[in-house]
Amino acid sequence: MKVKKQSFVKKSIALMLFSSTLMWSASTVWAAPVEISLDDSVALALKNNPSVKMAETDREAAIETLNEAQTGYQPKLNYTFSGGRASTAASQSTKNQYIVSNKFDNKVSLTLPLYTGGSVEGQVNQAKLALNSADLSIVSTKQQLRLNATNGYYSILQTKSLVKVNQEEVNDLEGHLNNVQAQFDVGTVAKSDVLLSEVNLANARQTLLEAQNKYDLAVASLNNIIGLPMGTELKVKEELQYKKFSTPVTECVDYALKHRPESLQADISIASAKEGISVAESNQKPAVSLGASEDWNDTHLLGTDNNNWSVGVTASWDIFDAGLTKAKVRAATSSVDKSVHQAKQTKDGIELEVRQDYLSLRNAEKRIATTQVTVDQALENYHIAQVRYASGVGTNLDVMDAESALTLAKTNNVQALYDYNTSKAQLDKAMGIGI
Repeated sequence: MKVKKQSFVKKSIALMLFSSTLMWSASTVWAAPVEISLDDSVALALKNNPSVKMAETDREAAIETLNEAQTGYQPKLNYTFSGGRASTAASQSTKNQYIVSNKFDNKVSLTLPLYTGGSVEGQVNQAKLALNSADLSIVSTKQQLRLNATNGYYSILQTKSLVKVNQEEVNDLEGHLNNVQAQFDVGTVAKSDVLLSEVNLANARQTLLEAQNKYDLAVASLNNIIGLPMGTELKVKEELQYKKFSTPVTECVDYALKHRPESLQADISIASAKEGISVAESNQKPAVSLGASEDWNDTHLLGTDNNNWSVGVTASWDIFDAGLTKAKVRAATSSVDKSVHQAKQTKDGIELEVRQDYLSLRNAEKRIATTQVTVDQALENYHIAQVRYASGVGTNLDVMDAESALTLAKTNNVQALYDYNTSKAQLDKAMGIGI
């Protein structure tokens, strides 16, 4: 009876394990990782991120503002209707006798501006410049999204590489602990060597868990940028690598000042402010318009007994406005001066940003070379420390120090590669390189 019970328990456990395996396999199929490249990340960000849609909405508003300004060129058609009922005395000799009558009037008038002193033209030009600025805002938004997606993608590559580095450290320390334990078992090393190896292995495992957590956070962050569900598992296609960038910094600065959206928008602000002067000065100039109207009235609602029409040109000119126009012109001129100063400040900031990103890139480039040499040296030193310890010449602490130095060298190399690639992405954004 006891044997049957044990057999039943074993079968139940086997069935549970089999069911769990099926469930795990099914979940694995349904939660397959999404393979993604850097270009894929950028494309998804541009497609799904709401920032672009908000910038496009601003552009639509700029189009309607331009349409509104252009109506100043168009004719205006106006229709007016009035109706009333009145009583008048029949005659001066007759008292308390009144005649009650109805009066209806209809008027249609057409006005076409011929000359506005530059007011309409200035407003239209300002609206066109605002539309150009809105287009540049879309470009700037896309460039920022590309930078965000690129940095997010490189963060995954960085944290993935660091997980690998820390996993290698754990593997090395596990192998070393087995070696130390074997030597302790035969009495060639002290118990303290075993304890020290176990402590270092536990610390390395803790560091590995932290690295894995940072990787998971990097994946969630990129999912947020590119518009995928936060829990989506991503499988990146590239590795951190070095691609030489040889353009001189002066060429980078010149390119940025000519192509960076913010630099072009600064120039647009100056041009728009100058158009504001033309609009203000239009009050000093005459306004000319062509007008036509037709008026008919009768005592009946739809009657047309009395019909009058007219066609003519109207000119108006404010000879004296108590200095209002001069004040507006001075205010518009001040706006131009302010726009000029703001443009200089913007372009100086762009140049500084380009130079900072360029220097960061060059600094990371130098660190890549030095850290790679350090990794090779640290690896050789680690192997020497292992051999010396196995031969009874070196100490366990020598091996621990060599392993720590090797892990640090690998980490520094990964960091240098990450800094180089992100600095290059920042430089592309600072230069205004198109998408």
